[in-house]
Amino acid sequence: MPTSFDHDGSTQTTEADSEASETDLSAEAAAPEAPETDVPAEAAAREAPAAKADPLAELRSEKDALQDRLLRTAAEFDNYRKRIDRERRDQADAAVADAIEELLPIVDNLELALEAPVGGDAEVYRKGVELIYQQMTELLRKRGVKPIQTGGAEFDPRVHQAVVHEVSAEHREGEVMEELRRGYMLGERLLRPAMVKVAKA
Repeated sequence: MPTSFDHDGSTQTTEADSEASETDLSAEAAAPEAPETDVPAEAAAREAPAAKADPLAELRSEKDALQDRLLRTAAEFDNYRKRIDRERRDQADAAVADAIEELLPIVDNLELALEAPVGGDAEVYRKGVELIYQQMTELLRKRGVKPIQTGGAEFDPRVHQAVVHEVSAEHREGEVMEELRRGYMLGERLLRPAMVKVAKA
């Protein structure tokens, strides 16, 4: 840059140089300062996960859902049990009604026998009773009821009830000698045991 010298040898700044210096200074002053940026803080904010829900609230919600499901299941089971019980009662009532309906003709015949005049033919009366007895045994057979065999059978405590023990040379020990009251089975189920007289040595 051109400089001027004073007479004493010292240098002098030219007017142009002074103006340039002032221009540079004003430009620096006019330039806005760059905002300071906290880069690590922003990155951490971006990477931070969303706020988690309250764990206690989640557990309470899950407990309420499970309790609601349990109550619904219990109510469904209770309704199922009531329906099964009702169906069983209906089936039992229907079975009883059917049995009674089949007994009614036998009751009718018994009433006719009781209304027969006294002193009539005994044989005719007996045949009437036999007819009623056959109706009854046929009804029991249809219902699956079977009499328990006793004559000459070995005493069986599962189906026999020994009410008399008697010494007999004609029967082996433990043999049923006589049936005192008939017993019955319904399929494999014992309705009542047969009362019997049993031989002993």
